[in-house]
This record gives sequence, structure tokens and C-alpha cells, in this order.
Amino acid sequence: MSEWIQLKASDGHELAAYVARPEGDTIGALVLVQEIFGVNPHIRSVADGYAKDGFVVIAPALFDRYEKGVELKYEGEDMKKAFELYQKLNPETALLDVAAAYDQLRAEEKGIGVIGYCYGGLMSWLSATRGETLKMQPSCVVGYYAGGIGSVAKEEPSCPVMLHFGEDDDHIGKDQVEAVRSAHPEVEIFMYKGAGHGFNCDARGSYNSDAAKLARERSLKFLKANIA
Repeated sequence: MSEWIQLKASDGHELAAYVARPEGDTIGALVLVQEIFGVNPHIRSVADGYAKDGFVVIAPALFDRYEKGVELKYEGEDMKKAFELYQKLNPETALLDVAAAYDQLRAEEKGIGVIGYCYGGLMSWLSATRGETLKMQPSCVVGYYAGGIGSVAKEEPSCPVMLHFGEDDDHIGKDQVEAVRSAHPEVEIFMYKGAGHGFNCDARGSYNSDAAKLARERSLKFLKANIA
């Protein structure tokens, strides 16, 4: 079962969020943080997939602060618009929207994790390192190809973290991955041979089915171990 709801962040901003619920028993909850393409069909399909695994999933629309209802594809003018909107994103205010989604899930009385892709991967990391300032205490977080994570690698996560990167990612230098590995040897970091940026998304040319399948298996096991 899925629906769109409205959230209110702590600064008064109102935003939409996509919610997917399991048909059977709930084992936990997840905040799913989008790429720079909005809460588009791919992100909704990811939410639906984790709902089938037993999680209540909520994906806040981070672009609502700048334009309502943004759903973009991965090519042409949509790609151009995605990068224009990306320039407007501020991690501090985006984190308020993640916290609003997290707060919505408190009523589930289950453990809450955060999982994100691309920009959302960075927000997942920041949810672990800065979440306590916004009354977030995730049970764990998972980040896929988190761009810019190297600049905040020394921040201290408050929960278990799993990160996924493609070895052929031309958006994220290996120096960023090594910065996290060096600062936090306890963080589970996986590199995928032959995988580029966005390898998990079957709507992108960089989709790598083998890497996506393995990363999801690892993520699901990790989420269940720390949340369920």
C-alpha cells in the first residue's frame, strides 16, 4: 500500500512524502532519501521494494523547498534541470526534511533506519553524524555512491553505517572513499567492480544488475540485523 502525505519540518516548511507500507507485519521503518532527480518512479519503486520486505518506508521530497512535484528522468533536459536544482540544495535544510520524515515514523514504534542514493547517500551519512542535533537517532544508515562524503568523512557517526560505491564511479573520487575508510575503519564499505555512478538504478545507462543485486542483498541483511 502506498500514498502521498504532507510533512512539516521544524522550520515550518511543508513538503510532500511518498509512503509505502508492507501488506503483512512491519519489521521496521526506513527514511529513503532521493537522488537529485526527485521522488521519481525509480525512488518510489525502491520504497515499494523495501515495503515488500516488511519496512514502512517514507521518501521526503527534498526539492519541494524550491519547486513542488519534481520528478525527473536521467537524460536530456531533465538531467540539466536536476543539476540546476542540485545547486540549490543545502545539506542543513535538507536534513530538516529528513528529520521530518524520521519524526513521522516514530509512531511505528519500531527501529528506524535511513537509506539514500547519490545526494541521498550523503544525507544518510549526515543523518548518522548530525542527526542527534535534530532528535534523530537512526538504528543504522546505508548510503549508495554518496557524493561529497569525503569533505565530511571525519564526522563521527552515532550508529552502524554501510556504504556502497562503484569502482568506476566518475563522480566520486576514490580519495573520498579512502577518507571515510581511514577515519572510520568500523564502517562497512563495499566497492563494486565494473560499476559506475548510479549503478543501482535500472532507469540509468550506468545500471549494473549484478552490483545492484549484491548491494541490495547486503543492505537488506544489514538493515534487518540493526532494525528488525
